[in-house]
Amino acid sequence: MDLGEHRGLQQGTSCTNSATSQSTVEGEVRARLGAQLGGLRGSLETSLPVVVFTAVWLVTDALRLSIASAVAAALVAYGVRRVQRSETRYVRHGLVGILVAAVLAGFTGRAETVFLPGIIQNGLWALVLGASLVLRWPLAGFVIGEVLGDRMGWRDDPAIVRLSDRLTVVLLAPMVIRLAVQLPLYLAGAVGWLGVSRVVLGWPLHAATLALASLILLRGSTPMQARDDPDAGS
Repeated sequence: MDLGEHRGLQQGTSCTNSATSQSTVEGEVRARLGAQLGGLRGSLETSLPVVVFTAVWLVTDALRLSIASAVAAALVAYGVRRVQRSETRYVRHGLVGILVAAVLAGFTGRAETVFLPGIIQNGLWALVLGASLVLRWPLAGFVIGEVLGDRMGWRDDPAIVRLSDRLTVVLLAPMVIRLAVQLPLYLAGAVGWLGVSRVVLGWPLHAATLALASLILLRGSTPMQARDDPDAGS
């Protein structure tokens, strides 16, 4: 069953139209992907420690001071979130990332090592997403399955498998782009440009990824309940 198969159900009463517009499979998938990618603030909070590190390093050329400043910035961002009682997921990612990077940089004594955890993380995600495509178990399918309330049933629908393939490719693209840009910069020891790349390839790339995924999902408007009721389309 195609995700867009029940589109005609939207042409009923105004009440049905209102409910459908608020609760569709495609809309829920977009929301889930958006939550995973994070918003502008989440992306900035994740990148904040390495941006502070880069700025202090370029000015002082002092590794320990740069690391301390980055950790302090992450702690302040985390504290602000706690005071506001808001979601701390992304700021925690930034804090854990800079702590791991600080340990690695302490061992190597090289400033560019601060960016290594992020590069490795992108490489691992690229490997997982790419492998899921090769094995014909596209990772995005599990997001759709979760939305539909059937984590494995999506595999029986060729149309959903094809959709999952396209969405997984969209999610894979930014990982590959970051690796292609940041790995050569890391090997060259270009700390300043690595810092710039973390910002440029952060939220702007997240936004582009979500926009492209939304365009792919835009064609369908399947009511959430339609997938659960086998007689909904009859």
